[in-house]
Amino acid sequence: MRNISYLPNISHWPIHYSAENLRQITDYHDLNLKHVQFHLLNDEDLRTINREHLNHDYYTDIITFPYNRGKNVSGEIFISIDRVRDNATDLKISLEEELSRVIFHGILHLCGLNDHSEIEKAQMRQAENHFLSILFHGEQKG
Repeated sequence: MRNISYLPNISHWPIHYSAENLRQITDYHDLNLKHVQFHLLNDEDLRTINREHLNHDYYTDIITFPYNRGKNVSGEIFISIDRVRDNATDLKISLEEELSRVIFHGILHLCGLNDHSEIEKAQMRQAENHFLSILFHGEQKG
């Protein structure tokens, strides 16, 4: 993986969750959260990774590389801050909620969920919404 140096100033972003919130996702899937590294990039850098590593020449909000060993979840998650910001604006939701959704999306990929088919996309969205409801509303839905 090439070294990407772009890291926007996010110290003022109101993200209020911790590794415990991510661990809830892996625990739910009977997995162990070990090590996940997040990379916050711009659109062009993430598109380059998409092209070089996945042979996809388009913008995306997230790319996940799993390094899992058995039930131990590890990996790298690359996020386009530009896409997250634009998606939040388009969806009329907070930047915090959209960034949380994308982070949870990456963790769910590391847990084995996919989003290739319409059924898988619906299952992924349902799982994202489940964990977002816990984070933002303290709800424990089944």
